[in-house]
Amino acid sequence: MSYLSTPLDTSRAPTGAGPLGVGVPGFAHPLLAPGEWAELLRCARGPVRMPERGGGGSGAGRRPPARLHWAVLNVADGPGVRPDPHCTPAAARIRETGVRLLGHLDLGWGARPFAELVSDAHRYLEWYRVDGFWLDRCPTDRTMVPFVRRLAGTLRALRDGAYLVFGHGTHPHPGYAESADQLVTFAGAWADYRWSQVAEWTADHPPHRFCHLVHGVPRTHLDEALRIARWQGAGTVYFTDRRATGAGTAAGAWESLPGYWDRFVSRIGPGVSE
Repeated sequence: MSYLSTPLDTSRAPTGAGPLGVGVPGFAHPLLAPGEWAELLRCARGPVRMPERGGGGSGAGRRPPARLHWAVLNVADGPGVRPDPHCTPAAARIRETGVRLLGHLDLGWGARPFAELVSDAHRYLEWYRVDGFWLDRCPTDRTMVPFVRRLAGTLRALRDGAYLVFGHGTHPHPGYAESADQLVTFAGAWADYRWSQVAEWTADHPPHRFCHLVHGVPRTHLDEALRIARWQGAGTVYFTDRRATGAGTAAGAWESLPGYWDRFVSRIGPGVSE
């Protein structure tokens, strides 16, 4: 693909880039992952107590509120067939904090009919009052740009100010940037991320337009992963030590909290350390 560059030259790292934020691509259903949704709510509401470090100390510190940019609600590979009694209150509590809640729409790389996607969007808006949509398995090639542009326009007509994240998982044709609020330009394993390349055209856009999602990141490499995200110009990230449960997919990696969640969110933001 001609719009990909050679491996990243650190001299073109963004200058004056804003602080990183967290995007949560989809915890498991609130009934199956109550702890994850409770922790998401605590982070969205503000500082929480951190455990004491070492012995003889000065007491526990406070973890600054994480910069939560958005969280995805995926009821049943979409909105489901009826309002879910567990998701409805969970969605309301997250939205009350001001964090964007995004409904999960699976584009199937462009294979799903337009009418089905719009129908799912209607249900998300009616039942969960979402703030926008996560377009999962969004196509990347040039031929599908008109389809996705049309869908994006329809979603914004349904919900004024709808925030749209295109879940490409890799660098798409640059034409997609015209319709999205944010593009997921990497979603995959740490083994691939640490040697990843960046598309040259991304340098024409600010960091808040890009998101990186990485699974299988060891605790000892968390800071390195954050440095890569900053160098490559991403404004939103989600890193976890959980691993994908299926070949060629990130299925299962995002459903539960990372083992180092406190450490991860403490690294997010300007001048923040654990």
